[in-house]
Amino acid sequence: MLTTLTTAYTDTRASDLAWALGREPLPALAVLDLQLGEAQVQLRLLGASHQVLLEEERGTCSETVACMPGSSTPLPLGVAKRLGEWEYEFAAHVETLSRGSFAGRAQELLALVSDHPHGLAGTFPGSPHAFTAMLAQRRHGEVRWRTWHSYPQEGRLVTTRTRVGVRIPARV
Repeated sequence: MLTTLTTAYTDTRASDLAWALGREPLPALAVLDLQLGEAQVQLRLLGASHQVLLEEERGTCSETVACMPGSSTPLPLGVAKRLGEWEYEFAAHVETLSRGSFAGRAQELLALVSDHPHGLAGTFPGSPHAFTAMLAQRRHGEVRWRTWHSYPQEGRLVTTRTRVGVRIPARV
């Protein structure tokens, strides 16, 4: 699903993004509700930011990547945590692209996500390459999602990848 976000582009630098687990739902500009197996997943666009809410019989997970005033947790390159019965893994990558490469990559990602039944993308007025996109899937009993946050004025693309799966107990 592709939508135009009717808001000013406020998170204007890739370095302003922060990461948080466990936050309450924040006001969203666009939402996509998905049923992935037994998991209910809500993809939420918060301007140039995202929030994913995951609910399953085993528990809940809330991931937020946004410009959060007062946050002391900048965007990490990687996180691995236990959340109850789940293993949570998060990874982020920031790449800087030339203007031509950025435009091509933006078009490619928007086409991929907007045509996918589990994808949500939002573009901002004023620049066809200013967007936030999210794509979720269930694979091998795990829920996974990827996100892309574009910063055309910097030529930067922030990509995140998350995996949430049931922790397998160690054999004795």
